[in-house]
Amino acid sequence: MKSIMVALLLAIVVMNMASLGHALPDDQSPAAMQKWFQHFPNAVPKLTKLHFFVHNIVNMENPTSVPVAQAESTATSPTNFGLVSVIDAPLTEEPNSKEIIGYVQGIFAPSSNEELSNLLSVNFVFTEGKYKGSTLSVLGRDPVAETYREFPIIGGSGDFRMARGIGTSAASSVNSTTKDDILVEMHFVFYRYVLPGFDSDSEGSR
Repeated sequence: MKSIMVALLLAIVVMNMASLGHALPDDQSPAAMQKWFQHFPNAVPKLTKLHFFVHNIVNMENPTSVPVAQAESTATSPTNFGLVSVIDAPLTEEPNSKEIIGYVQGIFAPSSNEELSNLLSVNFVFTEGKYKGSTLSVLGRDPVAETYREFPIIGGSGDFRMARGIGTSAASSVNSTTKDDILVEMHFVFYRYVLPGFDSDSEGSR
């Protein structure tokens, strides 16, 4: 009798795990979203660390960030208050690498009359590697004059659904002649949620 009960329980577990296969991040249909959240109470928080570089070109022929709007008073503002820009800059694993693993896409705008500080609303979109198709969303203050800037990771998609954590950035280098090529080093530390049996990587470190 006990062996029969054990077999039944194992069968139920296998069926449940199989059903989760239709709710993995690769499937983003409404039905898959509902199934994923149904199993969310069983999800395990996993500490994940990412390290990469943003390459931002400002004034070249093909810039990766451009101003799209500004207030009348922006021209006389010492902090460019009122200027709104969009960004679509590539990400690489190494500072001198040409292999693009994703992009940072979104909006930033100077939000202070007193200091150089931006409101940052961007998505980090990963297009290659083990997190291909996943995104991380950042919304917060970016005090660009500081050596290190900290901002909150408020969510994500794909492997990073329900992500919460902190990102830090530091300008590694700037083209001393043109001031155009800005290299920003990024460190992300956050928790994402993994459904048991369907982890997409080992330690989650890039």
